[in-house]
Amino acid sequence: MLMKEKIARINELANKSKKMELSEEEKIEQKELRAEYLQNVRKSFKNQFKGMKVVDPNGKDVTPEKVKKLRNEK
Repeated sequence: MLMKEKIARINELANKSKKMELSEEEKIEQKELRAEYLQNVRKSFKNQFKGMKVVDPNGKDVTPEKVKKLRNEK
């Protein structure tokens, strides 16, 4: 499933759960889809964070060491 399809399915299950009780299979599917979605969001955020560079007004690189270490991780 593509991410757009997965998000649509997450929303479909959320809307259904507001109207009626989900079956056990649907609850499991919802939990797995949400976990996968969150994993992708965190991965994307971490990649954006790795590309961050902090520069002070004098032009000196003051990027935190933690960010620099993340860049070197594979």
